[in-house]
Amino acid sequence: MKTASLCGNKYFILFIDDYIRMCWVYFIKFKSEVFTIFQTFKVLVENQSDMLIKCLRFDNGTEYTSNQFLEYCNSRGIVHQYTTPYTPQQNGVCERKNRIVIEMARCLLL
Repeated sequence: MKTASLCGNKYFILFIDDYIRMCWVYFIKFKSEVFTIFQTFKVLVENQSDMLIKCLRFDNGTEYTSNQFLEYCNSRGIVHQYTTPYTPQQNGVCERKNRIVIEMARCLLL
């Protein structure tokens, strides 16, 4: 986001369950926080649902393609699905939810 929140967060990470469309939003100050947020999210979801995360779909952002992130996912059997660069149509559900979150944040800032 162009304008930082009151807590200084400029980014957010959005997790969407592709089956039930439930979503979780985490606000972050730096993109480098994505890995630790994912670890926290994974523990939360697996404890609440008694199910494992099996697959992740994301763009080719460097925060998702780091060696640390990939090794963590590979060691836990999580499959990676990457969208083709510059084709947001391949991840339409997430792109639409991103737009909704940004519009809500703009309204709140006004």
